Amino acid sequence: MIEVHLPELGEGIKKATVSYWYFQEREKVSEKDDLVELATDKATFNLPAPASGILTQIFFREGDTVSVGEMLGIIEDNP
Repeated sequence: MIEVHLPELGEGIKKATVSYWYFQEREKVSEKDDLVELATDKATFNLPAPASGILTQIFFREGDTVSVGEMLGIIEDNP
């Protein structure tokens, strides 16, 4: 099980808003695929999948605000 967390964003930014998930729960993802698009007041960026597997859970939906360190989702690497 691989936990996907919002990483440190730098420049004192502590939160981001989920703009778009490129995959739905139960879909197969490959390592480094764009997994989720996030936006801050300064930039929009894509967070890549940290591993290949099945995206089994999404904890924050489009429009939700996420703090640095919070878990965005879970990828099962040995489904």
